[in-house]
Amino acid sequence: MALAIGIAVTARFNPGNVVLFYPPHRIDLSLNFVILLELLLFAIGYAVLRAIGATVSMPARVAAYRHRKRERDSNKGLREALKALFEGRFGHAEKAAMRACELAENAGLAALIGARAAHRMREPARRDGWLASVSADAALKTARLMTVTELMVDDHKPEAALEAVAELNASGVRHIYALQWSMRAHQQAKNWPEVLRLVRSLDKHKALHPALSARLRELAYDALLGDSSDDSEAILRIWAMVPTSERVKPYIAARAAAALSARGLHDEARATVEEALNNDWDDRVVRAYREAAAAAGTPALLAQIEKCELWLRTRPNDAELALTLGALCLKQKLWGKAQRYLEQALSDAAAPAMVRECHLKLAQLHEALGQQEQAAFHYRQCALASLL
Repeated sequence: MALAIGIAVTARFNPGNVVLFYPPHRIDLSLNFVILLELLLFAIGYAVLRAIGATVSMPARVAAYRHRKRERDSNKGLREALKALFEGRFGHAEKAAMRACELAENAGLAALIGARAAHRMREPARRDGWLASVSADAALKTARLMTVTELMVDDHKPEAALEAVAELNASGVRHIYALQWSMRAHQQAKNWPEVLRLVRSLDKHKALHPALSARLRELAYDALLGDSSDDSEAILRIWAMVPTSERVKPYIAARAAAALSARGLHDEARATVEEALNNDWDDRVVRAYREAAAAAGTPALLAQIEKCELWLRTRPNDAELALTLGALCLKQKLWGKAQRYLEQALSDAAAPAMVRECHLKLAQLHEALGQQEQAAFHYRQCALASLL
């Protein structure tokens, strides 16, 4: 309002004129009118130039608008795909991933989400198609290889998983999650030496639960030591590679003793069991000591009996040890000692398998002594225990 009043007052007291000559014509205009006319012409010119500029830039503006719309739709699809994947709605996740792929920046991540969704729906062809679409993206190489490893292990295809693991290792990836899936792939491929190496590596980082770590070691050693071949040198080589800290583990020591005994390496089997028992007492290892008994009449068998008697002084109520000592005395034909220890084991035994074995050993003892009635009684008791 102040500006309008100022202009009106100024224009009222402005006596200036503008004369335009164009022979033979003459046009007289007031200065105020000329100024107003110039302003009007400027506004019209400016509006025309803006209209021309807007018309020229229209295609670019439309393209930018469409790009922004695609970007919004793609980002929304990516968010929906992740949400649906976590919710377990894998069909919705795959459809949302398809929408997210419309933007090049989101195509790689959307493809990985789509691959996981298709895998959960047991659609291997679509899963492989999604993974192939992201294979050329160098920025997502590690993510793709980790996804391939995980999905192939879940699909029980260790060869394909190990190929991805090899490519990961070649690129220098060594993080914990990669090692865990690599271990599972080697486990499925029954590559037990590599499983043991990875378990030890993961244990150093405390990346495995102790129970799981122990079970994996047991499975690995059971497979390595359970080779059906009679190659004693191979078993000795495998056992020599086992760290000392693991040799004394009860299950591993018992399994190794059984494997060594099966190949006639009874001295090595007994040494393995004695080392393990000195570290940690376990019934499985005591049972392996009984099965690794030396030949009758040898100094080694007498040494076994003496060692078991020494152990029994500190463990007088150990049924497994008493059974072992009775079986060793029976093999050495020490009838009195054998009967005493076997009857002690029978009185302390709780497991049906141990009761059955005690009766069987007592039946063999009485049969060797010609006591057929007592032998028949124990044979009957052995049969009854087998039914439990």
